[in-house]
Amino acid sequence: MERVNYQHLYYFWMVAKHGSISAACEMLHLAQPTISGQLTVFEQAVGAKLWRKEGRRLVLTETGRAVFHYADEIFALGREMTHMLKGRGTGRGPRLNIGVSDAMPKLIAYRLIAPLLRLSEPSQINCTEDKTERLLNEISLHSIDMVLSDVPATPASGARVFNHFLGESAVAVFAAPALAERYRRNYPRCLNGAPFLLPTTNTALRRSLDQWFDSQELSPVIQAEVEDSALLKTFGAAGAGLFFSPRAVASEIQRQYGTEMLGLADGVVERFYAITAQRRLKHPLVAAILQHAQQGLFDLLDRPGQADS
Repeated sequence: MERVNYQHLYYFWMVAKHGSISAACEMLHLAQPTISGQLTVFEQAVGAKLWRKEGRRLVLTETGRAVFHYADEIFALGREMTHMLKGRGTGRGPRLNIGVSDAMPKLIAYRLIAPLLRLSEPSQINCTEDKTERLLNEISLHSIDMVLSDVPATPASGARVFNHFLGESAVAVFAAPALAERYRRNYPRCLNGAPFLLPTTNTALRRSLDQWFDSQELSPVIQAEVEDSALLKTFGAAGAGLFFSPRAVASEIQRQYGTEMLGLADGVVERFYAITAQRRLKHPLVAAILQHAQQGLFDLLDRPGQADS
């Protein structure tokens, strides 16, 4: 494939972006056989399968996802060029594609990314949330620059990546006001038989919490297991059960979700990592996140009353 046919690439990109050939046909005002034929020609030119069928759906292969990410960049540059030629400017700065693990506390992720939003030079931040395993695969395809995770990558992941420790936080119990009033006295003994919302069993935090319950001889009533940390807090804010979260963002949790902190789960900590494809960080925005975290961000956040600093 010596030269890319950008018309074919554009048709491929539209189908991948809108999820189906029929949806792309509506956007492009073209007949379905036209798009299908062009996709076949493009796939032959690339020399690799870009799609596979799952039932009636077309799903991108690994190669297809890589081509889609390149196409995204190509057509984004095309839009910027058009804006520049029309005198609107681009405001283009360094771009950073961040993957955020679904088990990663979103308030912690925001705290890590927030300094980039205050840089004097504008930057383009793109965040994708997914399971850590899938995000690590995207790193290997160079479509993500960094993954924020609550667990380090291991050799079993199959990806050649490097872990950068960001910091850790003690873990506390939170509850909606009515539940907090009921379970505040004689903490933590009062938690025996209390309704809890817990992370799913495949998360590092859940394993630590199970050990803590055992060490305290507590038997919680598990109301629900929720992998996504933000959804878990939403359930908790509605009074569905008590839940755990990093003390480092206790003030935000209490303010945003209207909950109260009951106490710490002594000995339980959540650790946070940046995972990249390089040991030495070349991307300036990735380096900025690590520098901010290593300058004592978590030490500051984990001091009671300091989370709003």
